[in-house]
Amino acid sequence: MAKFDPITKIKPVVRALSAYTLDPIETPIKINQNENPYDLPEPIKREVEERVRSRAWSRYPAFVPSTLLERLAAFSGWRADGILAGNGSNELIQALLMVTVGPGTRVLLVEPTFTLYRLQASALGGDVRSVALDAQLSFDTEAVETAAISGAADVVVLCSPNNPTGCVYGLEALERLLERFDGLVVVDEAYRDFSGQDAARLLPRYRNLVLLRTFSKAMAMGGMRVGYMLADPAVAVEVAKAKLPYNLNIVSMAAAEVAIERHDDLLRPIVESIVLERERLIVEIGTIDGLEPFPSSANFFLVRCSKIPPADLFARLVADGILVRDVSRYPMLADFLRITVGTPEENDSLLRSLRSAMSDRNRERWRSL
Repeated sequence: MAKFDPITKIKPVVRALSAYTLDPIETPIKINQNENPYDLPEPIKREVEERVRSRAWSRYPAFVPSTLLERLAAFSGWRADGILAGNGSNELIQALLMVTVGPGTRVLLVEPTFTLYRLQASALGGDVRSVALDAQLSFDTEAVETAAISGAADVVVLCSPNNPTGCVYGLEALERLLERFDGLVVVDEAYRDFSGQDAARLLPRYRNLVLLRTFSKAMAMGGMRVGYMLADPAVAVEVAKAKLPYNLNIVSMAAAEVAIERHDDLLRPIVESIVLERERLIVEIGTIDGLEPFPSSANFFLVRCSKIPPADLFARLVADGILVRDVSRYPMLADFLRITVGTPEENDSLLRSLRSAMSDRNRERWRSL
């Protein structure tokens, strides 16, 4: 029997970190994970089934998914040799950080943001630094530029639209940063489709720009785990070294190919409907006393709870069968919940529950939940 504690062989920096996790709560209405509330359309599912059924399942997928990469190139407007496909964009975030971050590498984040960036960069020994969003929970682009070019960073990681705030790093500001910063700028565009902003047009001029995208949100494929990276071809070659071989299975590859083919007629209208529902929800919640929704360019938005603790409202919504995200432990967000846009029916249920919860006659009843 080993006489030592095997945990001591885990890097101390990793042992000091908290894992990325979610509370295992199940409710009929689930609007806590920024998922697309609509399932992948049936015509796409049927075509994927036919393609998968027609090929040998005993054989590995293509080592280089050339067909998918060519279709991603046409879809994104970028060259195929500068594109990598991954098992969700999270795999590509990890691979990119693995080849850029080591002990002492300065990684600049704008917080609050997606906690996985700090977790993974720290696990690799990076020196993670941060700039805060401004008081309106928007990007302070001047502060980001100042921090980056003053020597505080080797790599800048931005989420735009940002999770969990929904704010966008504007293209003009991004271009200034790329011009002035002698380092890598990584922009996670997981929610790009809901914003109307596309940074891919900057790729031909800036070799230090890397974009990360996903099929999980706008493309309604969260269960398939497909993401992709757009970068200078030389950067893509290096990042590919950290990517696992055969990282995409045959079902995910087929689904991504068909989703691209049917995007304009079947998926774009879904995105447009989600954006309309987002704006409707923000307006309606803004009329409820004690709640202040913040503008967003994603498929989610923040709500400030000015008269009650957000944990209390979270519990009341769970009691009503609605699961949102309590982000009150994030920096700057002590008074906030995050709400993902659901279907119109789910959104109507949310509005009814919020109005009831915030009414004076019910407040004392649920405060003890």
